[in-house]
Amino acid sequence: MKKNLLITALFCLVGFTANAQKFALIDMEYILKNIPAYERANEQLNQISKRWQGEVEAMALEAQTLYKNYQSEAVFLSEEQKTAKEEEIVAKEKEAQELKRKYFGPEGELYKKRESLMAPIQDEIYTAVKEICEAKGYTVVIDRASASSIIYASPKIDISNDVLVKLGYAN
Repeated sequence: MKKNLLITALFCLVGFTANAQKFALIDMEYILKNIPAYERANEQLNQISKRWQGEVEAMALEAQTLYKNYQSEAVFLSEEQKTAKEEEIVAKEKEAQELKRKYFGPEGELYKKRESLMAPIQDEIYTAVKEICEAKGYTVVIDRASASSIIYASPKIDISNDVLVKLGYAN
């Protein structure tokens, strides 16, 4: 009997705690689309990415040209010359791969540039969300854009426009 009473009391306590929590949603994609600095940063990243991609492709084209020249000249070359040409081609291909990794790798220049441009914007959004939550008593905020398991959520709990207003981008 004591166990049943204890279990019932525990469920009631959990129920009261769950009811006390207030939830809110934000749509990070919507917020970011309405921040001009984010759009400028994205455009800058695209330009840098295209320039670096061009450099990588030019180097890969050099390696490809070296290989084609080698194929056409191979019958006229001595074994030592063939080996030297092959090493030159491999070195150029390796250089192209290294440049690609330097620019586009997991810790590459593009990643670092994205971090430096996006981190201040994300920090600003996080601060605004935190201030709104503290002012309105929200205990949990879920990003609708990244939470694919949300089937339905009432628009009443979406605070995306409040975040934009707090950031000075009234919609």
